[in-house]
Amino acid sequence: MKMNEKDQYIIEQYRQDESMMILIYAQWCVNHELDALEMYQQAYPDQLINKELLKALDETVAKEESEDISIELVQHVLQLFGNDDLAFVIQEASDKKVKKND
Repeated sequence: MKMNEKDQYIIEQYRQDESMMILIYAQWCVNHELDALEMYQQAYPDQLINKELLKALDETVAKEESEDISIELVQHVLQLFGNDDLAFVIQEASDKKVKKND
C-alpha cells in the first residue's frame, strides 16, 4: 500500500514530536544530574539501549546553558507518547532528590 503525502507528513510530524520528547527528557536528566540511560533501563528493563536517546544525549547542553524544564512538562510529554513507566521513574527520582535536600 502506497502512502499519500498527507500520511507521510503525519508520520514525519510524529517522528519529530517524538524526537523532541526524547530531547526534553534527556535535557531534564542533565539538568538534574540524573542518568537518562539508567532511568530508561529501569523503566524498560527488557528493551535494548534506545538509539534515539543516545542521539538526544549528544544534543543536550550543560545545565547552566539550559532553560529550566519542569518535571510536570517532562511527565506530560512522556505520557503523550505512552511512556508512563518512564514518567513514574522520573517522579520517583525527583521525590528522592527532594527528600535528600530536606
